Amino acid sequence: MALITWSNMLSTGIAEQDNQHKKLIELINKLNDAMQAGKGTEVLASVLSELVNYTVFHFGYEEKLMDQNKYTDTAAHKTEHRKFVETVGDFKKKFESGSAVISVEIMNFLRNWLTGHIMKTDKKMGQELAKAGVK
Repeated sequence: MALITWSNMLSTGIAEQDNQHKKLIELINKLNDAMQAGKGTEVLASVLSELVNYTVFHFGYEEKLMDQNKYTDTAAHKTEHRKFVETVGDFKKKFESGSAVISVEIMNFLRNWLTGHIMKTDKKMGQELAKAGVK
């Protein structure tokens, strides 16, 4: 069963951003499924790396979009991104060293952070950029 299900409530109104959010949801669900199925460390590490790498790519896309359109809340938005990348990067290092495991708590953190960030921060950005003609 999916940990996160895409719905129009998560739509920001920016097609590419929404497509990338769907991919992030897919990767979080893939990681959750692997954890629930008791997959080995190598599989979990691979999926976790894919999630981290795609997150960095996605944040780069959003930040370029904000910079190009002179989004008013760019600094705060980038700070949220940076803190998330640091948190997940730290967890990834602990996981790879064997001092952390992928757990329900980690999965809940990922779900809550992503959906909360989309619902609050990204939707706000989408509304402002839509006024500038971004679709």
